Amino acid sequence: MEHEKVAVLDFGGQYAHLIANRIRRLGVYSEIKDPETSIDDLRKYKGIILSGGPMSVYADAAPHCDPGIFELGVPVLGICYGHQLMQHLLGGEVKGGKAKEYGMADLVLKQPVGLFGGIKDKSRVWMSHGDSVSTAADGFVEAGTTEDCENSALFDESRHFYGVQFHPEVTHSEEGMKMLDNFLGICKVSRDWSIEQFIEEEVEQIKEKIGDKKVFLLCSGGVDSTVAFALLEKALGSDRVYGLLVDTGLMRHEEAKQVQVALNQAGFTNLHVADKSEEFLKALEGKTDPEEKRKIIGELFWKVKEDVAEELKLNPDEWIMGQGTIYPDTIETGGTKHADTIKTHHNRVDLVQKMIDAGKVIEPLAQLYKDEVRDLGEKLGLPHELVWRQPFPGPGLGVRILCVGEQEANEKLDFSILNENIQTFLRSHTALSDAESIVLPIKSVGVQGDERTYRHPVILFTKNRNWDDLEQASTTITNRFTEVNRVLLVLGGESGGFGLKISDLSSERVELLQSADYSVMSAMSESSDDFAIWQFPVVLLPVSTENAKEAIVLRPVVSTEAMTASFARIEWALLDKMTAQILENDQLMHVFYDLTHKPPGTIEWE
Repeated sequence: MEHEKVAVLDFGGQYAHLIANRIRRLGVYSEIKDPETSIDDLRKYKGIILSGGPMSVYADAAPHCDPGIFELGVPVLGICYGHQLMQHLLGGEVKGGKAKEYGMADLVLKQPVGLFGGIKDKSRVWMSHGDSVSTAADGFVEAGTTEDCENSALFDESRHFYGVQFHPEVTHSEEGMKMLDNFLGICKVSRDWSIEQFIEEEVEQIKEKIGDKKVFLLCSGGVDSTVAFALLEKALGSDRVYGLLVDTGLMRHEEAKQVQVALNQAGFTNLHVADKSEEFLKALEGKTDPEEKRKIIGELFWKVKEDVAEELKLNPDEWIMGQGTIYPDTIETGGTKHADTIKTHHNRVDLVQKMIDAGKVIEPLAQLYKDEVRDLGEKLGLPHELVWRQPFPGPGLGVRILCVGEQEANEKLDFSILNENIQTFLRSHTALSDAESIVLPIKSVGVQGDERTYRHPVILFTKNRNWDDLEQASTTITNRFTEVNRVLLVLGGESGGFGLKISDLSSERVELLQSADYSVMSAMSESSDDFAIWQFPVVLLPVSTENAKEAIVLRPVVSTEAMTASFARIEWALLDKMTAQILENDQLMHVFYDLTHKPPGTIEWE
C-alpha cells in the first residue's frame, strides 16, 4: 500500500525513531532517512522533520543536510540538534548553552500559533542538550523559552518552518503530541497508517523473506520475543516456528520454569528449553567491563542456538534465526549512521550483526517500540499478562550485577572537593537543606545529549521524603556536575567512606541478587498499587563502608517506549518494608533508590 508520508532525517539522536513512532501513532506513515538523502528523493514527502543528534552543528564531522530542503515548499520541523541546524543553515547562530539541560524544564509559551496552536501557556518539556540557539535566523519569531534556554521554540509561519530545543516526541513533554499533531495538520498529510495495517504488511514481508524455510526463534518469555513468536506463527503457521528458551543462570528466581509454563499455556507448544547456566557463568568469570560482558553474552547466545540446533538435528539450510529485537536495542548500540553507542545490546553484538547482514536473521519487530509491540500483542490475541509483563533484559542479571577488577578497586579517587561542591549546591539551590552527598567510586552507563556517558553516581542522605524536592535535586545535580550521571537516595545504611570490593559474576553473587530481587518482586505483588511501574531493575553494587559487603539499588521506572523514563514514586511504607527485608541478609550493607530519569541515566546500569 502506498502511503502519504513524512520523512525524519536521522542525525543520530537517541529519539529519532521515537519521532517516527509518534508520527505513526497519529496515523501518518513515516520513514527514517539519512541526512544525506537527496533533494529529489525528499520531494515525495509531505513534510520533513530534522531529528536530534549527539554532536555540535559546528563540529568538523557534524552531519548536515542539503539546505535545498528549505526550498521544497513543504513544512519543516527541527528538534534539538535539528532545531540548531535549521538556524545554522538559515543564518542564525548556535553557541554552547549557559547550562546543559537534561530532563524536565518548563516551557513558557509566547506565541500560540501554527505548531503551538492550542498549547498551554506553561507546560513541562523534556530537554537533552548542551548547545542552544543564541540568535535566530531572519524571519523567525521566538515562540517560547525555558529558564536555562532562550529560543527554546522558534517559528517562521510564512514558510511553515518550526524549531524546538526540547523533545516533543517523548511522553514527558506534556503538549508534545499536540505539537506533532499540529505539524501533521500543517503538512496536510493523509492519516492512513495503523498497527492493523502494520500486521497486514509485515505478514506479507515475513512470507516473502522466509520463503519455504522455517524460523528458529530465541525467546525469553518477555513481551518482545513473545509477540515476535505470535506474529511469525500468524505468517508461517506454528509448525514452521520453533522457540528456544535459554536458561542462562542469570534469570530471576525460578523464572525459566515460570516462562515455560506461561508460554505453553498461551499456546506456544513448539518450545525447547536449554539449561546453559554453567556455560554462561564460566564465560563471564573474571570479566568486569560492562561492554565486554554484553558482547560475551550476545555471542554465547548465538553459539548456544547453533549447538541446540545441531542437537535437534535441524538442517541449517532449512532454518533462519529469529529475534524479538525492537528499535531501542538498535539505536542504543549506535545502529544508525550518526548515532552514538550507549551500550551494546546482546542481540546487536558484531557476530549477530554479521548474520543479519548476511540475511540469516529475521526481526519482525525491529522498527517498533515497546508501546507498539504491546498494541500488536493485544491485536494478535495474546494473554494480557504476557503482553504487559515487565521488560527483563536479555542478558538478565548479567547487566544488573556490577563487577570490579583489582586495578579499579585499588585506584585512589579523591572526591572531597566534588562532595563539598555538590553539598554546598544542594543546600543553597534545593529543598534538601539537611542533605549529605557522597560520590560513589563505582561507575554506570548513562545517556546525556544523545551521547554515552560512563560516570559516577552520587548518594544523598536526607530526611526529606518529598518526591518533588528529590526530583528537583536529582535533575539539578546531573545538569550542573558533569562528573556524575545518577543520583541515589539512601534508604538504608550508614554514612562513611565507601570502598570497592573486587568481584566478578560468580554464582554466589547471582544468588545474592536473586534473593534481593525476589524480596522486591514479592513486596510489589502484595501491593494494591503498581505505581505505574513499567520496569523494576534491582541492581547489585560491590560498594560498602565495610570490606566484603555490598549494596542494592532499587531502580523502578515509569515509561512507555524505553527511550525515556522517569523514576517511579513508590509509597514510603512499601520502600521501608523492602529495605528491611533486603538488609536481613548480612552480606548487604546499604539500599539505595535511583532518583535519575532517562536521560541522563539509562534504565539499566550497564
